[in-house]
Amino acid sequence: MPKKILNGIVVSDKANKTVTVVVERKYQHPVLKKVIKSKKKYNVHDEKNKHKNGDKVSIIECKPYSKNKKYEIMESK
Repeated sequence: MPKKILNGIVVSDKANKTVTVVVERKYQHPVLKKVIKSKKKYNVHDEKNKHKNGDKVSIIECKPYSKNKKYEIMESK
């Protein structure tokens, strides 16, 4: 099974070697046919602490680093 790749924006870089990334997606409601935006936050491993608030990043699924940290930064945009 391929690893999941998501695009998002860094919203917090306070923790050591961890950043919080918000991923926004749009989908159409099955009954109402209205386009809905939903956001989800992910804790992401950042080995060198080089990403700051507002950076656009791609994240990829990886082995769990901790209970909540299951993604790592693939690249910056």
